[in-house]
Amino acid sequence: MLKEFKTFIMRGNIIDLAVAVVIGAAFTAIVNSLVADIITPLILNPVMNLLDVKDLENVMWHNVKYGKFLAAVINFIIIGFVLFMLVKTMNKIQEKADAKLKAEKKEADETPAEPVLSSEEKLLTEIRDLLKKQG
Repeated sequence: MLKEFKTFIMRGNIIDLAVAVVIGAAFTAIVNSLVADIITPLILNPVMNLLDVKDLENVMWHNVKYGKFLAAVINFIIIGFVLFMLVKTMNKIQEKADAKLKAEKKEADETPAEPVLSSEEKLLTEIRDLLKKQG
């Protein structure tokens, strides 16, 4: 059972997933800072000034704190957009690599390989060539 677990953990997909989680956590910190330090002051400050609120988390309506939820939605949209762009770019790169590989394979298939002659065939070819020279 331990051997099976080791095989499972060492598969490429699991390691890729672990790397993605770590990068995702670091990226989340960047997006949180973007929303809190740039988007909120630039876009949401006029609304917050109307509501006389200093912090987005304290925005509320009838004791319902929707400011934190609003920040989470903005974070989600930004992360989703960046991931969309990343996947789109990776797909284009993969398509180019696949097309190149397909072209190389097609080229390799089109060039006929030289036939490999057995020792008997080589000997018979030499005999034929000698007979042509004599005859």
